[in-house]
Amino acid sequence: MLETTIEASCPYCGESITLFLDLSIEEQSYIEDCSVCCQPMTVSFTVQDGEPANVSVDTT
Repeated sequence: MLETTIEASCPYCGESITLFLDLSIEEQSYIEDCSVCCQPMTVSFTVQDGEPANVSVDTT
């Protein structure tokens, strides 16, 4: 499995969090809880040339 990590900011608490992204699927959107404040957030991204692109982290 192709995985990578990125740093993002939680849309609720603003803290920096690490997200683990599965790059084997070209387009994804899923809900993950913030590791700091536990609020659910929607993580969306696409994969281009084996790298994450268009990464967004939004409130649900």
